[in-house]
Amino acid sequence: MHFQAHTFSCSSSHLTKYHLNNAAPFKTLASANKPLYGTGVVFRQTGCRRFPSRLKQMNHRGGINSSLEGQNPSTSAETMRNVVEHICLLKAKVDLSDEDEKDMLDFLYTCQYQMRGILAISLGRVSDQNLEGYTHAVFMRFQKKEDLSKFYKNPFYLGVLKDHVTPYCHEFTYFDYESEVEDDILPIFRKGEEFNFGVEYVLLIAFKESSLGEVADDALTSFAKILMEFPSLIVQATNGSNLNPGSKDYTHAVVIRFRSSDAFDIFMGSSEYKDIWRSKFHPITEKKLSISFSVDPVGNELM
Repeated sequence: MHFQAHTFSCSSSHLTKYHLNNAAPFKTLASANKPLYGTGVVFRQTGCRRFPSRLKQMNHRGGINSSLEGQNPSTSAETMRNVVEHICLLKAKVDLSDEDEKDMLDFLYTCQYQMRGILAISLGRVSDQNLEGYTHAVFMRFQKKEDLSKFYKNPFYLGVLKDHVTPYCHEFTYFDYESEVEDDILPIFRKGEEFNFGVEYVLLIAFKESSLGEVADDALTSFAKILMEFPSLIVQATNGSNLNPGSKDYTHAVVIRFRSSDAFDIFMGSSEYKDIWRSKFHPITEKKLSISFSVDPVGNELM
């Protein structure tokens, strides 16, 4: 079956696991930056060195973004904005039909049009096998923590879960973290042709307790530097630690948008990736979960 995934083209971690018959409440989170709407955008220097145009930039929170050609690096490459990333992993029932799958994903996708604060969304069927048995994934970006808190309690979203997710899935899992992206419309909203296609890669990591802090941060920083070496393969990457204390399955997350399935395969098979995982991550990692899904142009149907 061919399924068309969606992406919002208008553009660190404990896992919270929800069994649908007994969902745990989400705790209210503290406020973050000022709204993106209007003219009150906050610019902040990160202290990172400047990079040539079209190269990837890394910042101290783990965001990697592209500097657009022709822009002044002092005003674009060094101005970053906090964002809050939301991951939802679903375990669909084995008898899920094509029609029911489309209904579920269409309604989840439509959440962006029904509430404020959602900056970007992509979702689709997981394309690789994983030990946990997750079949579908949803990625959302919020402008601040309060928007994420409101999202969990929003009547429309709760209705979507009740009527269009619970009937088709026996379990779903949430993971939330804060990161940074370049303070510009395209990277913030994941807008433009670069975000219309590709592969979304989600990596959840449980670092050993003794490695949390400086050692884990060093591993993530080293990984971010490796990602900077592949601007032709990667559109954007973020990482961060858990914001939701409801579970302790994983401690950190990484989300990478690859330009294509070929780009994804090239990076995952590269010696650079294998070396950084073997030297920096393997010694301090208790377990990991990696999934990916294909991203196609947005559908036309709104629910």
